[in-house]
Amino acid sequence: MAGLVCAVSFERYGRLHYLDPGDVRPRVGDRVLVPTDDGPEVAECVWAPEWVTDDFGPLPVLVGLASEGDLARDTMVRARKAEAKRLVKQLTRAAGLPMKVVGIDYVDRAAAGGRYTVYFSAPERVDFRALVSDLSRALDAKVDLRQVGARDEARLQGGIGSCGRDLCCATFLKDFEPVSIRMAKEQDLPLNPLKISGACGRLMCCLKYEHPLYQEARATWPRRGDRVTTSEGEAATVVAQNVPAESLTLRMEDGSHRRCALASVCGSRQAYESAHADGAAGGSAPTTGG
Repeated sequence: MAGLVCAVSFERYGRLHYLDPGDVRPRVGDRVLVPTDDGPEVAECVWAPEWVTDDFGPLPVLVGLASEGDLARDTMVRARKAEAKRLVKQLTRAAGLPMKVVGIDYVDRAAAGGRYTVYFSAPERVDFRALVSDLSRALDAKVDLRQVGARDEARLQGGIGSCGRDLCCATFLKDFEPVSIRMAKEQDLPLNPLKISGACGRLMCCLKYEHPLYQEARATWPRRGDRVTTSEGEAATVVAQNVPAESLTLRMEDGSHRRCALASVCGSRQAYESAHADGAAGGSAPTTGG
């Protein structure tokens, strides 16, 4: 179902949130008001409204462009979060608690008063009851402390992955799904923890959401050892699949290697799939493409 969609972020290079712009037409860089459970919050538009055909489902609607008053309140909130972070670090050091602050949220509502939520990581469970009381007195507000795991810590702090891009968990991934070493094996990746682990030290999330692409390739692409023909009619043998690039590495008759787009091998992917289907029906796989 087609519709207008824009994307905003509460932090520079942070998680993207998709919204229905409604009657608002913000440009990239504009500060806008986004509906949240605690009321409208200021965010930056990072993707101007565009018509899309993907089904995003029902999306929250932008409240409008941020006013000078909204921007002033946002600046105040950021200042209070920075001060709270300084106080938390100071008090945890004084108490000798092995805690690392990874993020702070602050909500300022006249009816309920100010409320801080402090996210921290620690090597083991921490008794922070005394710390909560000290923080509440120092900040004159309600304080909640929440211990997070390694993946949530990476998501809250952000960073750059081994691929050179911003961490998936800090930008577009909404949920953490189980990732297994079997996925790395099926993607022909080296089973070296240093090469298949993310910034959090756990298996990379991309192993999970890219896995269906590799399963499709395994089921429908020419396999290693298959004899195929290129778009120029040259015979070759498949030696590797390059799934993200949708290409194949071929060994030519003269012994040289060439990378070819999947669509140029055997004429088209559809032709190859049809040939494999016919081969399966006949009890044997084809040995050449056409």
